[in-house]
Amino acid sequence: MSETNPAATPEVAAPHRYTAALAAEIEARWQDFWDAEGTYDAPNPTGDLAGDPETVARPKKFIMDMFPYPSGAGLHVGHPLGYIATDVSARFQRMTGHNVLHTLGFDAFGLPAEQYAVQTGTHPRISTEANMENMKAQLRRLGLGHDRRRSFATIDPGYYKWTQWIFLQIFDSWYDDEAGRARPITELIARFESGERPVPGHTRAWSELSEAERADVLGGFRLAYASDAPVNWCPGLGTVLANEEVTAEGRSERGNFPVFKAKLRQWNMRITAYADRLLSDLDALDWPEAIKLQQRNWIGRSEGARVDFPIDGENITVFTTRPDTLFGATYMVLAPEHPLVEKFTPAVWPEGTHDVWTGGHATPAEAVAAYRAQAASKSDVERQAEAKDKTGVFTGSYATNPVNGEQVPVFIADYVLMGYGTGAIMAVPAGDQRDFEFARAFELPVHCIVEPTDGRGTDTSTWEDAFSSHEAKIINSSNDEVSLDGLGVVEAKARITEWLERRGIGEGTVNFRLRDWLFSRQRYWGEPFPIVYDEDGTAHALPESMLPLELPEVDDYSPRTFDPDDADTRPETPLSRNEDWVHVTLDLGDGRGPRPYRRETNTMPNWAGSCWYELRYLDPHNGEKLVDPEIEQYWMGPREGMPHGGVDLYVGGAEHAVLHLLYARFWSKVLYDLGHVSSAEPFHKLFNQGMIQAYVYRDSRGIAVPAAEVEERDGAYHYQGEKVSRLLGKMGKSLKNAVTPDEICAEYGADTLRLYEMAMGPLDVSRPWDTRAVVGQFRLLQRLWRNIVDESTGEVTVVDTEPGEDTLRVLHKAIDGVRQDLEGMRFNTAIAKVTELNNHLTKQGGAVPRPVAEALVLLVAPLAPHIAEELWRALGHTDSVVHQDFPVADPAYLVDEAVTCVVQVKGKVKARLEVPPSISEEELEKAALADEKVVAALGGAGIRKVIVRAPKLVNIVTA
Repeated sequence: MSETNPAATPEVAAPHRYTAALAAEIEARWQDFWDAEGTYDAPNPTGDLAGDPETVARPKKFIMDMFPYPSGAGLHVGHPLGYIATDVSARFQRMTGHNVLHTLGFDAFGLPAEQYAVQTGTHPRISTEANMENMKAQLRRLGLGHDRRRSFATIDPGYYKWTQWIFLQIFDSWYDDEAGRARPITELIARFESGERPVPGHTRAWSELSEAERADVLGGFRLAYASDAPVNWCPGLGTVLANEEVTAEGRSERGNFPVFKAKLRQWNMRITAYADRLLSDLDALDWPEAIKLQQRNWIGRSEGARVDFPIDGENITVFTTRPDTLFGATYMVLAPEHPLVEKFTPAVWPEGTHDVWTGGHATPAEAVAAYRAQAASKSDVERQAEAKDKTGVFTGSYATNPVNGEQVPVFIADYVLMGYGTGAIMAVPAGDQRDFEFARAFELPVHCIVEPTDGRGTDTSTWEDAFSSHEAKIINSSNDEVSLDGLGVVEAKARITEWLERRGIGEGTVNFRLRDWLFSRQRYWGEPFPIVYDEDGTAHALPESMLPLELPEVDDYSPRTFDPDDADTRPETPLSRNEDWVHVTLDLGDGRGPRPYRRETNTMPNWAGSCWYELRYLDPHNGEKLVDPEIEQYWMGPREGMPHGGVDLYVGGAEHAVLHLLYARFWSKVLYDLGHVSSAEPFHKLFNQGMIQAYVYRDSRGIAVPAAEVEERDGAYHYQGEKVSRLLGKMGKSLKNAVTPDEICAEYGADTLRLYEMAMGPLDVSRPWDTRAVVGQFRLLQRLWRNIVDESTGEVTVVDTEPGEDTLRVLHKAIDGVRQDLEGMRFNTAIAKVTELNNHLTKQGGAVPRPVAEALVLLVAPLAPHIAEELWRALGHTDSVVHQDFPVADPAYLVDEAVTCVVQVKGKVKARLEVPPSISEEELEKAALADEKVVAALGGAGIRKVIVRAPKLVNIVTA
């Protein structure tokens, strides 16, 4: 420890001084007390956690942190920022009369533990549980007020039983567009059986279909379904990846392996059915606008039309937001993965095919195959990037533009994605820059169909880029039945859409960018699917009595990996190697008796457990149902200002803006539709904390060096005699700049760490860590301690007298300001106001009046709970400070006794008057004109005008 550190050791002359050693003793003692007394236990209205009816009758607050993952590296000081903030909020809410539910569990499935298992042979559960114990100890040391009875981990079979159960509810549901909600799949089957609803794709009755045929039909409706779909296949990891796990360079985020497009049978969630509701319900949520915007953009709602382009007796259907530009479509583009590509690829090139269209290949099939292989090596992000050179190849077929009969060539190109719209576009090069560049590269015609307003004229051969406008008039767009010429865009869209619908070759429609959620992972350490397959490959749900389906033991935890560049390989999962687990004979209770089945050998993604964990916090020990309806209604049900219900405050990083939050919202809506919960949204209020950053020091090779060993000399930074660079960035073990909370707690105490992290700046703003600045908050706590406790004797020094007027005004302004700041999560300014009050008492000197000392301790309690508990007990109280009432300001002391009024003559300040804040304009004018300095400044001059802005300004204009 540093000799200059005031927290280091107690001085001989001050044996009761607040030091790091005393702080550690106080903090450990109160943490034990809170655990033993169940101080933070939040009672439910019913069930095994039911408690004091008086507490349950209070208004409730459910405050949550985003699920932490128990990393083997443990916490650094950046991690607890949000946890401390929610703890301060929860403590404040308890003190303002609320029943507060605040707890923390662990999102413990995931790839890091599995990779560690692959490297060491250690079972993922062993390493994960060890990491959790370490993290629990670190978090407990911070004094976080969690209801520990409610904590759990997603790897607990008692938890993932219900994750599997929810999956089965989704599997056994379909989205009824007419009702606008999910309904049990049995209702759809009943409609097929009665003939009320025709069976899609079949002319036979439902009773005449085989079990496999019925399963295939239902798969087209189920909200959880398996399908052969293009996926991101990473041979180097041996698993399929979600789009979000693939970098812009088309490589895996973890491991940096190449990622390819491949067709595999995977489980999906039909989240697209909820696109409209996911979009519209955002309006009622108290979320940052930036997060709402990200979700809106991800969902990507757009209105337009679907249009059929005839080709060889069939149709290629496109979605376009600009059907008014149909007359300008001069070619079509299919995504390389489009299922019709092979069908429309003839054996030979048609006569007159341009050489530039063939890619140098002898046949269309060769050209298409080569281009598909090239496209498969790119990620969706990479394919959508604005590349200078446009690539593609002619399929060898032509389609017919339905509005003018023109034959337009059909290409494949990687800038069109199968996941958006229909996977096919009509290309209008005059109005779209990518289409324009493609048309120029492949010598395709460009028809001007919108009158340019920038003076370029209608001769497209002279254009250097596309022209697009929603304001310009439509031109060159008519046939014998419909004309758009002279119309604006909106009117033209309506007219052409009506014509398409009347002709039966198109219809107005809404499209979404959102794709169905790929829900399969070829990994071991995840929730097993509660699905088995019969001999025909038909999927069957396990009955609830067979849940949880636990993970079996395996000899090798890694999925089989392959040559990273071999795109033609296919996954082999760890679970598939346990033959005794995979192949089973089961009686599913369907009346057929025991039958042989094969289990699903993929596992669920790491997102599954975090889609519903807020519900488990409510009723964590319920083994009979997902959650007791009365308990769920109490904590999360809709109420005034919260029409969709949800958690009162949810704090976490903005990096989860789309995936976790969107997935959790989807699961909530399905459970709501099926009547399992009363809340249609999981999180009503969302707050994104900023990031604690740290300086990264790198040597001449660009390698990070230990930040703690860097010296600053003459404005430069040196490590072992070598000059190093400094850049502000993330904090982490790999960057050698991590500071652990354990270090700071040992040197100053947890209360100091809590205060420092909350005082660094606004909670939603990133800020740099500076260990040297921590001491400032430690000194605040030392001054607080000295204002109540004698450092020599340990005796309380407060006196039972009434405070003076000055002190009362400072006190009540602090109470009012701190209360407002804590309510608004402005913790840095709350600490500043506490500091101001504490400094006032220090400057006053003498013993602090008891009413002021007690109020000060209560103000500090949410922020620094250990020292507050100690001082509250020292002040003679026998009950915990945690449940005391937060002080309320007396309005009489919030009004300033006097304000300073500036008096100007001829625009120059001539006097300053101390006046009551409530003074009238007439009284203020009289006082100003009577002031000796003002009279002297006027010197007998006439007054033309007096401008009064009570109580702070009088401006006298002379004649």
